[in-house]
Amino acid sequence: MIEIDTEKENKAIAQEYKELLRISYQTLSDEDKKLIRKAFDVAVDAHKDQRRKSGEAYIFHPIAVAKIVASEIGLGATSIAAALLHDVVEDTLMTVQDIERLFNPKVAQLVEGLTKISMVQKDLNVSMQAENFRKMILTLNDDVRVILIKLADRLHNMQTMDSMQEDKQTKIASETLYIYAPLAHRLGLYNIKTKLEDLGLKYTEPAIYNEIVSKIKETKEEQDAYIKDISDVLKKALDVEEIDYVIKGRPKSIYSIRRKMKAQNVSFDEVYDKFALRIVYKSTPHEEKFLAWKIYSIVTDYYRPSPSRLRDWISSPKSTGYEALHITVMGPKGRWVEVQVRSERMDEIAEKGYAAHYKYKNGATEESELDVWLNLLKEALESSETNAVDFVEDFKMNLYSKEIFVFTPKGEIKSLPKGATSLDFAFSIHSEIGIRTRGTRVNGKLVPLNFELKSGDQIEVITSQHQKPTSNWLDYVTTSRAKTKIKNVLNENTKKIGEEGKELLTRKLKHLKITLNESVVNELVNFFKLKTSLDLFYRVGIGAIENQQLKDYAAQKSNTFINFFKNKIKRSTSSTADEDIHKPIISSNYDLLVFGKEHDKLDYKLSPCCNPIPGDDVFGFVTINEGIKVHKKDCPNAIGMQSNYAYRIMTAKWIDSSQEEFKAIINITGMDVLGLTNQLTKVISNNMHVNIQSISLSTDAGIFHGQVTVIVQNNTILKKMINNIKKIDGIDKVTRVYKT
Repeated sequence: MIEIDTEKENKAIAQEYKELLRISYQTLSDEDKKLIRKAFDVAVDAHKDQRRKSGEAYIFHPIAVAKIVASEIGLGATSIAAALLHDVVEDTLMTVQDIERLFNPKVAQLVEGLTKISMVQKDLNVSMQAENFRKMILTLNDDVRVILIKLADRLHNMQTMDSMQEDKQTKIASETLYIYAPLAHRLGLYNIKTKLEDLGLKYTEPAIYNEIVSKIKETKEEQDAYIKDISDVLKKALDVEEIDYVIKGRPKSIYSIRRKMKAQNVSFDEVYDKFALRIVYKSTPHEEKFLAWKIYSIVTDYYRPSPSRLRDWISSPKSTGYEALHITVMGPKGRWVEVQVRSERMDEIAEKGYAAHYKYKNGATEESELDVWLNLLKEALESSETNAVDFVEDFKMNLYSKEIFVFTPKGEIKSLPKGATSLDFAFSIHSEIGIRTRGTRVNGKLVPLNFELKSGDQIEVITSQHQKPTSNWLDYVTTSRAKTKIKNVLNENTKKIGEEGKELLTRKLKHLKITLNESVVNELVNFFKLKTSLDLFYRVGIGAIENQQLKDYAAQKSNTFINFFKNKIKRSTSSTADEDIHKPIISSNYDLLVFGKEHDKLDYKLSPCCNPIPGDDVFGFVTINEGIKVHKKDCPNAIGMQSNYAYRIMTAKWIDSSQEEFKAIINITGMDVLGLTNQLTKVISNNMHVNIQSISLSTDAGIFHGQVTVIVQNNTILKKMINNIKKIDGIDKVTRVYKT
C-alpha cells in the first residue's frame, strides 16, 4: 500500500488552482474569480475520495482540463467552472439541479451536456463510438462550448494514458485519431489537433512514433542552426522596413511526418519540410493585408518561392476562420522551407480557434464562416434516421475536403467541398430546391446533375413541382447535407412499403407455423444476408422474396441443431485433410496465426485491403458474415475499425513463419541504365526462398518502371530482397504494394 503525503498533495492542488487563474486567456473579473473558486471547492469536495489509475488524486484531472479550457482554447469563467465540475454529476451523488442551485443555469447546462455525452446506452447493432460522437455533436444545439470542454477532457486523458492496459490505449487512441483530432481541426484548434494526433500515433503505432521522436532529437541541433541562418537573413531585411514582428521556428508534428512518409513512401530523411518558420507581425486592421504581402516580397527577395505551393488564406480565409500566407521557399543546401506569415490577430485565431473569433467580432452581426458551418452541422443532425457510422464517415469526408467557391445567378458566393456536384449546389441553396431539381446550368450550359463544379462556376438550378429524388441521386452528390435529405425522402417511401411487407410476411410465416418475433426477424435478416429489418420488410413488400425462399428458411430452421453438428464434423475433417495436402510432413511447426491471450488457432481470412503476410504486425476483426478477417496494424482502415468496433477487435500474432508461401507485389522505379533489367532479375533469383511469379518492366524518357510479383515465405525474406534491389546502381525507389 502506497502511503500518501496528504499535506504535499494539498499544496500541489492549491498550486494548480493558482496556475489556472494566472494562465487564463480571458481577463477575469472579481465575480469570475469567485465563480471559479466556488466550482473548485465543490469539485475538490465531490472528488475527495477518488483516485485515478496512476494513484494521483482525481481532482488533478478536472483542474488540468480547466487549464486547457482557459489557456489553450481561451474560454471564460463559465466554461472554466464547467470544466472543473465536468465529472461531478457522472461520478458522485451530485445532480444537475444541485449545480444549478449552487451556481447558475448556464454552468448547469454545460455540465449536463458533458454528462449526456458520457452516459450513452450501449447498442450492439450500432458502433457505440459513432453513436457517442453523434450525441456529442447534438449538444451543439445547446452550446458549442460543451464540445470544446470535451476536447480538453480528451486531450488530458490522452496525456495520462500510460497506466492503462494496452488494448484500452489502442481503442482510445484510435477514437482520438478518428473523431476528436478532425473535430479540433474543424473548430480551428490547431495546437490541440496536433497534440491529439501525436499522442494518437504514440499509442496506435508506438515503434514508429518512438523512431521519429529519436530521429527528431538527433537532428534538432542541425535544424535549429539551419532555421537560425534563415531567420538572421530575414531579420535584417525586416528591421530595415521597421516592421514590428517575431520569428518562431515551428517543427513539423510527428504525426504529419509519419503521414508524409506513408503517403509518399519515403524515409524520415527524405521528408524535406520537417520544419517551418512563422513570422507574426503587429498591425492595425487597416494595414494587415498590405503588411502580409510586404513581408512576402521581402522573403521572396532572398529565397526563391515555389509558385505551386503558395497558399493565400488572407484573401480567402478557410471556413475554420484560419487566415495566413504560406510560402514554400528554397532555402540553403537545396532544402524546401515553409514560411508562414500571420498578424497577431490571425495568430491568436489560429491558436485559440472559436474563442478568438468572438473576441475579434467586435459586436458584428454578420455570421462568421464558422457559425455558418455550425448551423449546417445542426441541420444535418435533424434526421434521426442516419446510421451513426455513416454519419461519422460523411462528417469526416466533408471535414477534410478542400473548398471551392462558386456563384449563384445573382452573383452571391457559396463555399462547397472540392468534388461537389451541381446537385450538391442545389441542396446547399435550400433542401426544397434540391428535392425539386429537374436540371442545372453551369456557366449558361445545361449539364448533368452529377457535373463536378470548379471554383468560379456560376450555377442556375431548374426546378419542377413534380420532380422527386431517385436512389440514383445518392451517386450524384458528395455532401452529407444532400445525402441526408435524399435518404429522408427515399426512406419515407421505403417505410410505407416496409409496413405493408411486414403484414404480408406475418401472414406467410403463419402458414409455415412460424410466429414473427424479434428473434425470427434477426434470423431472416441473416438468412437473406441483409443489413436491417427494414431491408427485409421492404423486399417482401416489393415481392423480391418469394414463398419458396421462405420455405427454405423454415426447413433450415427445423434442421439447425442437426446442421450444427454436421458442419462441425465436416469442418474438422476438411481442415485436417487440407493440412495433410498443403503442409510438409517433416515439420510440426506450422506457420499459423494465433488469436487472443490463449493463442487460439481459429479460422480466418487475410483481408485484401492490406494483404498481410507472415511477420507483419496484425490484428483480427470479427465480421458479421465472413468470420475473422486479418488486417495489418497500419492498414488504412485500422483506425476506423479500432475506433468504431473495438469490441470486434482480436489480438493476433504469427507463429513460426517458415512453411507457407505468400504473394507480394513490388514496385520499382529508377533510371534506365544499361543492363538494369538483367541485374534486377539476377538479384531477385539469387535470394533464397523467392520465386518470381510475374514481372512487368517499361521505360519512359529515361525513367525505368517495374512491377514484380514474387512468392515468399515471410516478411524477413521479403525485406532482405527489397534491400538488395535498392543497392543496384540506378534504382531510385522500391516499395511494396498492399492493394492488388
